[in-house]
Amino acid sequence: MDPTFQEAAVLQQLVIALFLGAVLGFERLLAGKEAGMRTFGLVSVGSCLFVVIGELVARQYIGLGMFNADPLRLASSIVTGIGFIGGGLIIFQHELKGLTTAAVLWVASAIGVAVGFRLYLVATFTTFLTLFVTVGLWFVERYLERKIAHRKRD
Repeated sequence: MDPTFQEAAVLQQLVIALFLGAVLGFERLLAGKEAGMRTFGLVSVGSCLFVVIGELVARQYIGLGMFNADPLRLASSIVTGIGFIGGGLIIFQHELKGLTTAAVLWVASAIGVAVGFRLYLVATFTTFLTLFVTVGLWFVERYLERKIAHRKRD
């Protein structure tokens, strides 16, 4: 494969990951949360970059018999690292606060991994599913809370 084409494809992957992560961050920004477009964009693009690096290095050295390569091991390390960040976000608050933001950050990381593996349709669909959960289900929750509170008064 032509190295210039390969680099252009990687740049495209990084831009797609950044865009999809930033979309999720925009929703968190509108919800008034601390973590916004930059945080989510960086997590998504960073996850994508780790996967791309893993694949490129594996392709470069696996033929030489220098080591066994499994890009999924790298992806699992990303999941662990983001879990650590999300846990820290929640614990730092000294209360159960920031759980949704931590969960969306975790999904943004997975979206970056999906883009890194060139699963663009899966990454895009997951972005929209996540927006449905954070925006659409927020309205459903508020409606149900009002219904429950109304029944308790009766």
